[in-house]
Amino acid sequence: NERAGMLERAADLFEAHRAELLALCVREAGKTLPDAVAELREAVDFLRYYAHRAEGAPPRGVFACISPWNFPLAIFTGQIAAALAAGNAVLAKPAEQTPLIAYRACQLLHAAGVPRSALQLLPGAGGVGAALTSNPAVQGVAFTGSTETAQIIHRAIARHLDPGTPFIAETGGLNAMIVDSTALPEQAVQAIIESAFQSAGQRCSALRCLYVQEVIAEPFTEMLIGAMQSLRASDPWQLDTDLGPVIDAEAQATIRAHIDTARTEKRVLAECAAPDRGHFIAPTLIAVEGIADIEREVFGPVLHIATFKADQIDTVIDAINATGYGLTFGLQTRIDDRVQHVADRVQAGNIYVNHNQIGAIVGSQPFGGEGLSGTGPKAGGPLYLDRFRTHTAPVATGSWTRKDNPARLAAALAAAAEAAPRQSLTLPGPTGEANQYSTSPRGPVLCLGPGTQAAATQARAIAALGGIGVTAEGSVIPADLRTLPSLSALLWWGDADTARTYRQALADRPGPILPLVTGAPDSGHARAERHVCIDTTAAGGNAQLLAGSG
Repeated sequence: NERAGMLERAADLFEAHRAELLALCVREAGKTLPDAVAELREAVDFLRYYAHRAEGAPPRGVFACISPWNFPLAIFTGQIAAALAAGNAVLAKPAEQTPLIAYRACQLLHAAGVPRSALQLLPGAGGVGAALTSNPAVQGVAFTGSTETAQIIHRAIARHLDPGTPFIAETGGLNAMIVDSTALPEQAVQAIIESAFQSAGQRCSALRCLYVQEVIAEPFTEMLIGAMQSLRASDPWQLDTDLGPVIDAEAQATIRAHIDTARTEKRVLAECAAPDRGHFIAPTLIAVEGIADIEREVFGPVLHIATFKADQIDTVIDAINATGYGLTFGLQTRIDDRVQHVADRVQAGNIYVNHNQIGAIVGSQPFGGEGLSGTGPKAGGPLYLDRFRTHTAPVATGSWTRKDNPARLAAALAAAAEAAPRQSLTLPGPTGEANQYSTSPRGPVLCLGPGTQAAATQARAIAALGGIGVTAEGSVIPADLRTLPSLSALLWWGDADTARTYRQALADRPGPILPLVTGAPDSGHARAERHVCIDTTAAGGNAQLLAGSG
């Protein structure tokens, strides 16, 4: 109750000091005033949401919270609020570009009653984060940033921290949107403009690759370019500014190099105006054959556009899934069956239908990706706080007397990875918007015991949470873990030395970051989360609203 009260008071203080927090977001991060308002709202939402969920299992201890510059108040506050709500102490490392915002947020949290011993600020460059994630005194890590940095952190945790240390990573994405021939063009264009260019495209959820059905591509692209040309890139202090600068000179140079390459290849379809002074990038539209042409995430106001034929929509979905990322996805259509078909097939944590694909709302649109886009659980969702808590496992007294066959194990994992039904829940949202949250079993969790009895207990624990457990039938060599298919996590309740070799083997695997669970699993280890947001007014009216009007 005391922790919850502190977070509620902090939320009140954030709102009371909104003017200076908004000014800091503009001054330090180059945010427009509307973006700064949304950022403050999200930070306050995180404080209140987690405050209401402060009860639960015991805390883990000390959490390192490493946050990015693109949401220097909201994500910074959200990570801290979750760790504090669960009872942990926090070492908060903000992005080196935005220390002033972090400093003021910590001052307000301390003023709300959070002890200084429970929240300490460590500003600085990347070396600070590297030191934190290599210090055995740290018992949990929450990180938001690039996929590459997350993998570096995972390897550091595997080498230096307790092998069972939880790592909660929200990373980037190559986010796509599909616009079919039935979409309302004006609405689709507005959603695209917001998704690709708001915040100067500096959101991990931002639209990077747009697919437009070939039969409407020419007039639609003309309308889109017209809308782009209405955007004003300028001083973010001005109310009529639509997008401010990118974060720094290094980001500007990287994005310009990408645009220059496309210009040399005559693929730039439109490039709008931007100031010559400052770190500005003009909103730019670049033609591609498909998402596979985009080798990496371009973190700025750059949109890539491709076309597809009516019978190629599944081919497009396959290409999107093949990137390995799975953060956000957008669909513009008025065909209900298509909504269901695409939402079932696209592998993304947050799916938006006839809606922009940015600006997830805490409690209504839990946010987080899958695959290369994050570990889960979703921030602002019902499973998040459990990862910040201790879940004690039974003492494992057994041992293995033989080695499991890697081929048998691979076959068992592949067989267990069949699709399973989703469990759905409707979350609150404004009239005219449907927010559907669902969970389904993750890929199989490999239960390593040690010993037959412990492995069976682990599998039952995963099954009780709604997941899929595959039991080993003998010891597993760490090297085999680097290539086993369909794996989503490991459970091991044995000695620490073996646990460390297992964690290091997982950290060496290419692809998604997978956890080693040395205690009892939580729901997020067993089930993957999905959120689908639908603008129910876009297809010609909200039938539920009409039915309720009588």
